[in-house]
Parts: sequence; structure tokens; C-alpha cells
Amino acid sequence: MRILKTTFIVISVFASCSIGKAEQSLVPETPSKAPDYFCTWNVQGYVVSYLGNLSGNQKTRAAINEANVFGTEKYQGWVNFFPEIRSDLYFVMDDSWDIPQDVNGASNEYLGLVELDPTRFPSFKGESKERLKAFTDKIKSYGWKGAGGWICAQESSVDKNHNDQERYWTERLKAADYAGFDYWKVDWGRHDRNADWRKKLSALGHQHAPALVIEHAMVNEYIEFSDVFRTYDVENIIAVPVTIQRVADLLGYQAKGNAKGIINCEDEPYIAVGLGCAIGIMRFSFDGNLPNGDQDFVFPPVGRDIKHRLAETIRAVRWHRIAEPFGVSNDAHIDSERFTDFWIVGKRETWMDRPDGEKVSADAPARISRNMPLPKIIDATAEAPFVLAAKYPNGAVAVATIGRTLGREYKLTPQSISIELTDITVPVGIFGDYKELILVCPEKINKSKITVYGQDLAQANAVDISREVKVDGNKLILPGELIRKIGLAANRAGDVSDPGMVIKIVSK
Repeated sequence: MRILKTTFIVISVFASCSIGKAEQSLVPETPSKAPDYFCTWNVQGYVVSYLGNLSGNQKTRAAINEANVFGTEKYQGWVNFFPEIRSDLYFVMDDSWDIPQDVNGASNEYLGLVELDPTRFPSFKGESKERLKAFTDKIKSYGWKGAGGWICAQESSVDKNHNDQERYWTERLKAADYAGFDYWKVDWGRHDRNADWRKKLSALGHQHAPALVIEHAMVNEYIEFSDVFRTYDVENIIAVPVTIQRVADLLGYQAKGNAKGIINCEDEPYIAVGLGCAIGIMRFSFDGNLPNGDQDFVFPPVGRDIKHRLAETIRAVRWHRIAEPFGVSNDAHIDSERFTDFWIVGKRETWMDRPDGEKVSADAPARISRNMPLPKIIDATAEAPFVLAAKYPNGAVAVATIGRTLGREYKLTPQSISIELTDITVPVGIFGDYKELILVCPEKINKSKITVYGQDLAQANAVDISREVKVDGNKLILPGELIRKIGLAANRAGDVSDPGMVIKIVSK
């Protein structure tokens, strides 16, 4: 087993004489307030080689405990993941942090207890809220923004007040508020598709724990009253079109009342930034096969090879320091053209029960934009990528090309892409690969009167790229070679992340 270190090797971007000296960062030092997080579910499964009763995930549930979160042995120390962006992320414990260590079935009386279990976390003493506060404080001491947990959508019969739902959840929300335990990932359970129950939980949360982010799932309509709504589990071999379609299905809704209505598209960071969504990181830096030697079927080393794409996660999370995710408000333009992707399944390439050789297909809109016109693909080829674009509430704009899943390959074919800007001075996030990116500005550009800065979002400094961009009337053109040079500068050896950068145009 090899551990991928997430300290990035900076590849020099100053070899070309046309790129200017380093300037101060275009990325703020202040961590984002976005509801982004790292979730432990997949690393729980990894460290136990996904063995045991797979239908019940007993061993995966058993893996969430103090030793694995904070320990120093092999496959432990999860709290040390993502040092570059921990301050932007909640550390979210998944299923079974709140039930006894030896109780791991899919059905038990402890589900929904929402109390840090003392048998799993024995170092944290005192009453329930004190244990939770001590845990949260320790998580924060490692540099994380905060802590959170998976919440079963039901009341535990272990608590004598389980029949009084309002009292039951008010007590737990007040404890979370006291502890600074600020993210609840509310998932399955007896009430998982009960809209009234979920809506009431959110209302109580806003009342008793105003800093708490409550994430819902299951039924798309729930986004209207949700702080965050999760697009839910996907197979990574076909995750791109599935996730894009799930986001598209949500964009027609309108957040109501004081709901934030933010979409969490899980571990698809470039889809997230391209469409104004939050990120739920599931990948991690334990590399290679499972501890027992079998291939990791959740993150198989085929297609995108996601665990060798840590840089793109850092870039996307750091983009949220520039522009935070925003809620649904029926603001989308969705292309009528659709792309169909497919994967031919090999051995141990998905957590679903699929035979080798099965063809798994999914389709999604070719282009989506929010708060701005659809991007244009100029002279598109047969394997053109998905293209996403969003204008954020603060004016910043992001554009992302997302590769295609075709047969047994992930292909991101560079194309000429054009997007329209209403303000030439706003930050523009550029994600993915391009033949060229054309920024169509509202007025004619005088190149002698502007300076254009570019920066890999995973780096700390911008560089002057004015000489390498082209101007044609009201169009600023970034060659694909320049996007790759800047946007891949922070990739470490072996990291196959697609480019991710930000530019800023400044008047002289």
C-alpha cells in the first residue's frame, strides 16, 4: 500500500519568457463558508476491505471509531487527510458513529441516537453534549472547519423520549449547537421519505441550532426546504452523466422561506464548481488495492482513476473561497442536446452487483448554465465533453468541461468553447481541458490597457499571462496550451487531475 501525500510539487510555470513574475494570490486566504465536507464512508469500507456481510455493511460500520479517526497505525489517522483544504471542510463521520461498537446491523434500536458513542470514542468523557463538544474541538484542532455526522432518519427507541419527536430532536439540536457539531447528513431510516418529518427537522434546526447545516436526500422536492440536498450515491465508472442529470433534475426547483437550497453533488468537484454546487469528498489518500490485496471496486484504477485526482479536489474547494455555492432558484438553461455515455464493466469495478462485460449507460444534457447563457462548443467533434457554466451571486463566473465515459475510457477531448461575460473584471474559474476558451466581453478590449493574471487554484501565487492571451475585438482568447500550463502547475507526480485555474483581468 502506498499513501498519496497531498503536499503538491509545484511545477514551474515561469519557463516561458511570456509569462510574468509571480504576484499575490487570486485565492483568498480566508477559508470558505461553503458547506463542503469530507465524508468517511468510503475510507471506512476501504480499511476493512469491504468484507463481511456486504448487504448490511457491518464491517464498514464497525470501522468508524476513535482509533481509525485519530490513530497512528497503518490505515488510521483519517483526520490527517487534505491538509491544504481542511480549514474549508467539515469532517463528517458516516454511518454508526453514534451506536455501540459491537452493534453494526442495518436494523437496530440505536439508529438515530445522535450521541457520540463512548465504546467507539472512549477518550471523550462526560454527558453526551460534553463528549460531542470535546470531539468537535479535537477535530478542529487538526485544522478542519468543523465536525458533523451521518444521521439516521428516525428516533432511537433507546431514548425514553423517542415518541415525542419535537422534544427528541430539540434536545439533539441544542446539543449540536452547544458542541459546534455543525453538519448533519440525514439519510435513510423510517422517516427517510417523510416530507413533513424532514421539513420539521429543518425548522427545528433553524430555531435551535442556527449554525447547523442539515442535509437532506431521497426525494427531489425536499430541496425546497433543505439547507443542502445531496444527489446521492453513484457508481464512479458512470458517475459523470448520472450526476449531471441529477443536478439538472434539481435546478428547476425554488428554495422556499429561509432554506438555502444548495445542491451537494458529492465527489464530483468540477461538476460542483461548474454549476454552483457544494462538494462532498469521498476519495482519500490511501492508494492502491484494498488491504487484503483485492482491487478497490469503489475507486477502481480505471477510467478517471479518481483516487489519483486529488489536485482537482483541492482546486474546486479553493474556488469556493472566491465564489460560494448557491441555492436553486429556477435559474438554469439546460441544453436539449444530450450525450449518452457508457462503460463496459470489468472485474471489481463497481460496488453494484454487475456481471463482467455488462454495458452500463447513462445520458445527460450536453450543456448546462446557471444565471448566464449556455456556453457554446465551436465546431464540436463527436466526442465533445459536457460543458457547464455558472455566474455566481457575487459575479464570479466558472466554466467546466467534463470528460466522457466511452467504452472503457474517460476522454476529455479539447474543444473551442465560448462563454459570455457581463463584466470583464470578475474572477473566472476555468476547469477541464480546452482547445481554446473564448471569453466574450460586453465591450471591445484594449489589450494595452489590461493585465491578465492566472493561477492554478491549488497554488499560492498568480502570474502575469497577458502576453499569452489573445484579443480579438471584444473577445479574450486563452489557448488550451496556456490553460494546461497554468491549470496543471500544481499536479504532483502521478496525479491525473484535469486543469483548474482562475484568471483575473485588471485595468492598468
